[in-house]
Amino acid sequence: MALPMRSLVTDPARYLQTFHLFLKNSTEHQCMWEFVERQLPAVIASIGTGKSTINILSVGGGAGEMDLQILSKVQAIHPGVTINNDVIEPNAGQIIKYKERVAETSNLENVKFTWHEETAYQYESRMSAEKKSKKWDLIHMIQMLYYVQDVLATIRYFHSLLEAEAKLIIIHSSGTSGWETLWKKYRSSFPLDSLCVYISSADIKRILDSAGLKYQLHELTSHLDISSCFIEGSKDGELLLDFLTATCEFSKTAPPELKHQVMEELRKPECSEERDGKVLFNNNLSLIVIEP
Repeated sequence: MALPMRSLVTDPARYLQTFHLFLKNSTEHQCMWEFVERQLPAVIASIGTGKSTINILSVGGGAGEMDLQILSKVQAIHPGVTINNDVIEPNAGQIIKYKERVAETSNLENVKFTWHEETAYQYESRMSAEKKSKKWDLIHMIQMLYYVQDVLATIRYFHSLLEAEAKLIIIHSSGTSGWETLWKKYRSSFPLDSLCVYISSADIKRILDSAGLKYQLHELTSHLDISSCFIEGSKDGELLLDFLTATCEFSKTAPPELKHQVMEELRKPECSEERDGKVLFNNNLSLIVIEP
């Protein structure tokens, strides 16, 4: 009997395995780093002006790679200022990696880290129960809005926590990416559950416009090498297919016709381009800066 398809997020260990392979095969972090290096200082120039302490909240901070890059830019703008960096991250394994990365990084003497092993919704519920509403100078959400039940409510809540000169930064899959094409066409065939819902920056823009929130949009070019997905029996290819479809063991559990259609779709120019013998999936990102 065929195995049932199930959502990748129901297997945290396999999800992490696929995610790390995705980062290894994509330019996701490189394009973010370039933005942080070249453009972020101007974006966050006004935060924390004249303050002795700057408060930063990372929502879905993962293993901290991008968080530490962002922190280095805040430190450069405000040398010597004390920084409280709180991290909301539900995956215990990611928090362990984050703490290890902090321990290996120099020049963090003026940064105090606090980790909250919980989801954004759990954090909001706890703060509400404790009647706390701490304000933040910078809040960032990197590739995490797929995992919330109500995107507008989540954005509204964290937006309400911004200080007067603060910024809320969202980095998310672009509405021009291959993800948009693949997921708009096949989302009803993938085993999504309440833990993971696909949206793109196009959806987020519509939400922000309807809510009347002010924002700036930056497009970041990125690709993902999915060549191994087309090599029969490739372990990496199977893991990347899991990540692309958010399905645990997609190659083994997807109906043959669905697998065939997805493989065909991934080669189409709306999703990928072939360059130097490689199949490069369009992994473009949008970076959205929301004003108080």
